[in-house]
Amino acid sequence: MPTRLLTEADRSLLREATLANMNWCGPRFSFDDLDQSAELAHYYSGFPSGSDFGILDEADGVARAVAWLVFFSAEHPGYGFVDEAFPELSITTFDGFRGQGVGSALLEQLLAEAAARGVPGISLSVEDGNHARSLYLRLGSQVVGRSGDSDTMLLRLLRLPRTASTKSQP
Repeated sequence: MPTRLLTEADRSLLREATLANMNWCGPRFSFDDLDQSAELAHYYSGFPSGSDFGILDEADGVARAVAWLVFFSAEHPGYGFVDEAFPELSITTFDGFRGQGVGSALLEQLLAEAAARGVPGISLSVEDGNHARSLYLRLGSQVVGRSGDSDTMLLRLLRLPRTASTKSQP
């Protein structure tokens, strides 16, 4: 799987991927809708900022899938925001490459990179009916919240050491 880390030059690809994510069940949003909504545009417009990072899977110059993590603040959270310590996942497998394991393999690579960087976990939002939910559950994500017709999920990557005060708790 030919992959590379994302750079600022990939923002237009992340914009395209964000649109695909928002329209996973059919046309609902346009590029204008994304660009005019700070809540949607912040998934790509400032990438990378701070500790944000992601990975692109491409073959022969064609993007097959992209997965990235963005750290949001409590003042400007993403749809799957849990805590400032947990970046939010966005992932897209583009048309023509779905159902081939490309996205799953890319996500596993991104999770390994996140763990190597000391990221304690990742959060995400997934709407009811989205088939990606089964992948997130298979990897160990747990539902930690609900907003409208979407679940907020958290996948812990690093286990924090138990402190004296937590050792006696079940």
